[in-house]
Amino acid sequence: MSVFPQHKYPLRSLNHIHSCPRCCPVDVLRVTCSATTKPRLNQSQLVVEPRIEMSPDQLVSPASPPLLNDPSLQSTLSHRLEPVLAGYVGYVRADLGSGVYHWGIDNYGDASTPVFGAQIETFRGHHKWPWTITRRQFANNLHALVRALTFSVLPTDLLCNNPIIHGFVALCLGCIMFSQQFHAWAHGTKGKLPPLVVALQDVALLDQHKVFEALEMVLFFKLGVRPRSWSEPSAEWTEDTETASQVAVQ
Repeated sequence: MSVFPQHKYPLRSLNHIHSCPRCCPVDVLRVTCSATTKPRLNQSQLVVEPRIEMSPDQLVSPASPPLLNDPSLQSTLSHRLEPVLAGYVGYVRADLGSGVYHWGIDNYGDASTPVFGAQIETFRGHHKWPWTITRRQFANNLHALVRALTFSVLPTDLLCNNPIIHGFVALCLGCIMFSQQFHAWAHGTKGKLPPLVVALQDVALLDQHKVFEALEMVLFFKLGVRPRSWSEPSAEWTEDTETASQVAVQ
């Protein structure tokens, strides 16, 4: 603390009272001295942070944009390949799963079957009047599946941020949604179908390798259940042909 000229000599106390016996009343002189000092730091509380060394390439200031040839901005092989493979697996899963499901509903159970009874009854009507699916407009044919699959896609999108899972879910559920249209093409006339659709139908991998026939044999020998395809269809499953009046209305 610096000493001013008028305070050249130290005071006896911070509060000094001087009284004059010749004066009445007593004059009180109160002198106050204040000083400001900084607290000393405890050496144990000092923390030495390590210095981070950065190369000039890593320093980006607001005035200088990032390098155009920065490797971190480039797509890698895994960035391109993994989502594509996941999408392909999703497509195969949708194609195989929807085919097995359709085969099972067509061959086993009835309207009283738990869980699947309503679907079996709907498929029975479809086999009786298969041409109706070819008369449905696109949105009318797909809207029921779109409504159901939305509740599967939305949670996956909100809870997961993995592009591989997104690729699989997008292709798998997307193909399941369009499977209703694929099935409509299966009942259509090949001359009226797109060439790509006809080419895919002609591949018929599962039919060529008798996959469904093998599954039917396994279920028969293991569970003793005969599929409907082994017997003559009943009247409820027999197709009714279109009448001239129905064609005229369409």
